[in-house]
Amino acid sequence: MDNATELKPEGTRQFGPVAVALIVLAVVGLFSFFLLDIMIPFIRLQSAKDVQGAAELLKERGWKGFLAVSLVEALQMIVVFIPAEFIQISSGLSYPFYMALILCDFGVCLGATIIFVLVRVFHVISGAAERNRKKIDRISSNMRDRNTVFLIYLLFFMPLVPFGAICYYGSGTKLPYRKYILTVATGVVSSIITSNLMGAAGRAFMSNSLPLWILILIIVFLAALLFLLVWFFIKKFFLKGTSGTPDSPAQSLMLFIMRLVHGKKQMVNIHDSLMETVETPYIMLVNHESFFDFLFVSQIAHPKNPAYVMNAYYYNYGIMRKLGPEGGMIPKKLFTTDMPFVLRTARTIVKGYPVIIFPEGRLSPDGRTNFLVPGAAFYKKLNVDIVLVKITGAYFANPKWRKKRFISDIDVTVEKVLKKDELENIPAEELDEIFYKTLYNNASENQNTLFPQNDKALGLENVLYRCADCGSLYTTKGVGNDLVCTSCGARHTLNDHYLFDDPIGSIASYYDRIKEMERKDLENLNLHAKVRTKIFNCKDRPRKESGECFMTKDTFRYVSGSVSFSVKLNELQAIPFSCGEEFELYHNDELYYFYPESDRQQCARWALISDMMSPLGS
Repeated sequence: MDNATELKPEGTRQFGPVAVALIVLAVVGLFSFFLLDIMIPFIRLQSAKDVQGAAELLKERGWKGFLAVSLVEALQMIVVFIPAEFIQISSGLSYPFYMALILCDFGVCLGATIIFVLVRVFHVISGAAERNRKKIDRISSNMRDRNTVFLIYLLFFMPLVPFGAICYYGSGTKLPYRKYILTVATGVVSSIITSNLMGAAGRAFMSNSLPLWILILIIVFLAALLFLLVWFFIKKFFLKGTSGTPDSPAQSLMLFIMRLVHGKKQMVNIHDSLMETVETPYIMLVNHESFFDFLFVSQIAHPKNPAYVMNAYYYNYGIMRKLGPEGGMIPKKLFTTDMPFVLRTARTIVKGYPVIIFPEGRLSPDGRTNFLVPGAAFYKKLNVDIVLVKITGAYFANPKWRKKRFISDIDVTVEKVLKKDELENIPAEELDEIFYKTLYNNASENQNTLFPQNDKALGLENVLYRCADCGSLYTTKGVGNDLVCTSCGARHTLNDHYLFDDPIGSIASYYDRIKEMERKDLENLNLHAKVRTKIFNCKDRPRKESGECFMTKDTFRYVSGSVSFSVKLNELQAIPFSCGEEFELYHNDELYYFYPESDRQQCARWALISDMMSPLGS
């Protein structure tokens, strides 16, 4: 979590569950002393998980049972490891639904208040809470200000972290007590209602007065209604005015989902001491090694939530059609003039938010940083600091040609901060060169992770599509750790350093051999592929058709039954591709995805040759 939102008082003392329980007993002792005749039997029943016995005890003791519910609920909050569901189900069995809800919620607030005092006044840290804090740290990063409230709500809705641990976390942030306790009081309602309904269901079943299917419908309906009400409450009172900005919970939700998808395979090391010199807002430029790069960069200590520039295709696809605009994302049409991107970026900067850009616009095919799309002239006009960040260690863990991810250490380093005052005296072309030299990385030369896996070459033929020995096209095949040519039988084996055990050495060197073979034939170049085509725009559904693609040393051309167009290669910045699937480009504000009907390895060939002919790649 971001240190900017956490209180780290000096002299903090860490206590285990027993010590914390003793402190709690001292605080609530005066209130519970006269209830010993119910508290002790109740806790014994809780230890034995005797829900029915606990319910009978509460009903027998009258008003003392009311107090016992709230006190035990408070106790389980503070001690953390006592489960809350037991008391909530017991109260649901014993009392009317509304009464059980009030008693449990009051107990939660009482416990949360005591935790707040323990943390803020006495600087106490619960050992059990600290162990659960690791889960919270995995769930979220880069949450600050109003998004801290959203995170707490999110945690209450998820059955992963005890309520007490969430309150210890919330008390350690800069949230004022009023906002903290309001968040707790409303955030726990859904769980309490669910548990109380379970108790009420048990009572109804024991009296045979309610069929099972009706109970299920009621619980599902109430849960959905409750979720909508709580969400409305969050939007209305806590996150008002954040829609369409990086402060929106939509961005936090996207990062949370991606963190779950990413899992724990990569250890990310952040080196961001230079961020202390940065003035907000700023432009952050980052090299692009893997699909999860934006997740890694989110863990930098940004003083304010940044906006992320993303591929316009993904921005307009599926759930991102809603989350992207809501979360303040900035869409960019790759390798084509895109004035809406320029305007959105400028507006985001004016609003005071940093903007993160991956100027390569695509993943590296061979582990070396692609050429960058020039942008210095535009960035200088924004009159902000420029932060240059290099990611290393991510390429071999998750290259574009392999679906499976490997374990590795990843470093995210703030390499350079260019202050806005010094940018005035640097020509745009020289500045673009500084960007490239600072962000450049060769993964084969700059990685310290061993890869003992036995399937390192799987999918590699979709980048290394041509035999480096005999020159045959589309005859390479990744088998285990070997790249094999089915034409001449050549075999190149990857070792644990992801290098070939022969003079070729690295994947990048093999790629260069292919490039030299292609260069010899450029004058007579005549590529041709029959393709299935998908055509996307931001308004209509994708169109599908069949067509043909052609490429000579001067021109790319596409012909189908409905459209025909040509693009000069010296005007085409790049042709992005997905390994073994498709290659793509924009024309007349529409995105064309070309799927070859045969030899899908050739997608890499179209991309490589366009790079060789591009004015940016020369």
